[in-house]
Parts: sequence; structure tokens; C-alpha cells
Amino acid sequence: MIIIDKYNKRAKEINSLLCVGLDADFEKIPKRFLDMEFPQFEFNKWIIEETHEYVSAYKPNSAFYEARGDQGIKELKMTMDYLISKHPDIFTILDAKRADIGNTNNGYVDFAYEHLGADAITLHPYLGGEALMPFLDRKDKVSIILCRTSNSGSGEIQDLKVDGKMLWQIVAEKVSKEWNKNNNCMLVVGATYPEEMKKIRSLVGDMTFLVPGIGAQGGDLKSVLEAGLNSQGLGLIISSSRGIIFSPNPKEEAQKICEEIRNYIKN
Repeated sequence: MIIIDKYNKRAKEINSLLCVGLDADFEKIPKRFLDMEFPQFEFNKWIIEETHEYVSAYKPNSAFYEARGDQGIKELKMTMDYLISKHPDIFTILDAKRADIGNTNNGYVDFAYEHLGADAITLHPYLGGEALMPFLDRKDKVSIILCRTSNSGSGEIQDLKVDGKMLWQIVAEKVSKEWNKNNNCMLVVGATYPEEMKKIRSLVGDMTFLVPGIGAQGGDLKSVLEAGLNSQGLGLIISSSRGIIFSPNPKEEAQKICEEIRNYIKN
């Protein structure tokens, strides 16, 4: 089975393209968790149990765990172990934006895939395909490569033109035509740039996009679905983090986004 099929199978089974970002910012975790031995893990476990029926993927951002040193890394591992044990059909993404050269990448590969057991990791393309090879060679895992990111300052680099093409366009073409030999690549395409998403979809065919920027960053869900769905009515992992996990009612917020997706796909 191609590893991307794991996500597609879950998305079709529950009719949802929703990903919840487990960005367990220690400063924002509700007070009731802070007195527990493993506050980030207990918070994540609560979020998972509140939202999993609407979710096809979970995406912990490594930075919020690394910030707490040994304890945070331990609780990230506990979170991943919990997902693998309790919800093995849900796709897992380590949002770490890694990439380096030579043997250094082997350490990142081992941490993400062997230690944590993630299905996918986010990567940046700046060092080229040769540097990413330890990730790309893993046919059993997904490389999610930054292409057109959701942050407001992304155009500073990504909108630079080379031979008449935007840099994000070159990345999209490079990944889809050269780096995706094992059919295990995805692209990060932000919700805040639906026109660019439409262009990228035309360039890369049915490749799946991880789409941050819904909710707190202001991305419009309808615009994303119009621009980004592939020929199979899939091809999107629509991620919301703060807008769900720190809302007064995470379950209600996840259900709301999930139902918006379902209604659009149905119509």
C-alpha cells in the first residue's frame, strides 16, 4: 500500500479532510492540565478524544515540545504512542520543517520515523533533492515539502522569479516531476493563497496538499476547497490548530469545520 493511501482511506471512511494541529503551547494549556505530571500529553489526549471522530490527521508541531527540553520530547513521544495505539488509522504528521545535508538527515529520519513513529514529516526544499534523499527514499513514509506557505511574509522568498517563474512554482514542479519517484511526496500550500493553490493544483495533478492557515491565520475554507480538491475529491489535508485546540469547545469547533467540508463536497 502506498503510504498516502492511509490518509485517503481515513478521509473517505469518515468523509473528512480535517487535520488538527496538536500545537500544545505550554503557555496556553488550560490550568486544569498544568498540575498533572504530563500536562502536554494529557491536554493532547483530551483534544484527541474530543475531536477524533471528525479528524483524518493529527499534526504535532515539534517546537512546542522541544521548548520544554527532555520533558517536552517525552510528552511528544507519549502523544504519538497514544495515537498509534488508540487511533492507528489516523494519519500522523510531525511538523518539524527539517532538512540538512549528509548524515545529519539520518538523525532527523530516525527521530521522526523510528522513535516517534510518524507517518510523515514536513521538510524544506532549499538544500535540494540530494539532501532530502534520506527522507524521499523512505517509501513507507511521506515527505511533505514546503511550497507556498501561509505566513504573510512568505512572498519575500517564494515570490522571487527565476526564468519567469515564481520560486513556489519551481518547487511544485521539481517535487512532482523529479522528487516524487516513490509516490510519497506532498506539498505544503497555505490556505491564505487560494489563487496560487489553484495554479499549483494545475501543475502537480492529484498530489496531496497539507493546507495550514484555516482559522487563526484567516484562510477561507470554501476558497481552499474550490481551488485545491483533486480529481478524486481528495488531495487536501486541511489543518487547523489554535482555532480548534484553544477554542472553548474543541469538539464543537472540529465538528463545525468537518461539516463545512462535508457540505461542500456533497454539493
